[in-house]
Amino acid sequence: MAVVYVVAAELTFYRLKPMELELELAPKSKRSKGEICCEPVVFPEVDAEKARRLALVGKALSDPIRIQLLDVLRRHAGKACVCELVPLFDVSQPTVSHHLKVLRDAGLVGSEKQGLWVYYYVLPGALDELTSWLS
Repeated sequence: MAVVYVVAAELTFYRLKPMELELELAPKSKRSKGEICCEPVVFPEVDAEKARRLALVGKALSDPIRIQLLDVLRRHAGKACVCELVPLFDVSQPTVSHHLKVLRDAGLVGSEKQGLWVYYYVLPGALDELTSWLS
């Protein structure tokens, strides 16, 4: 076994004084399959289902146009038709519809069909779970 001497500094009343530590280095050894190297320091508080939902919301919010669409719908405070949203972005109507579908699938917006038109709105409390997890 090799011995390594380390000189470290200890802060005492804003004065540094040297401190010697002796560390022993063990030779490398391969762990057997399934043997853990150390115990986990922390465990996840988020269960698998909640993590899946948060990831779905995160993926839906990973596109700038989707964030802007959600912002427009949130500030609109009512239902907005795709035809009202398309002029706001430099993309085609099918692309806006795709982004709205992703937001709808993530549970962030709802839709209501009226005749030929589909109107979108932000679902109340849609971001509550994400907000509570982030805070």
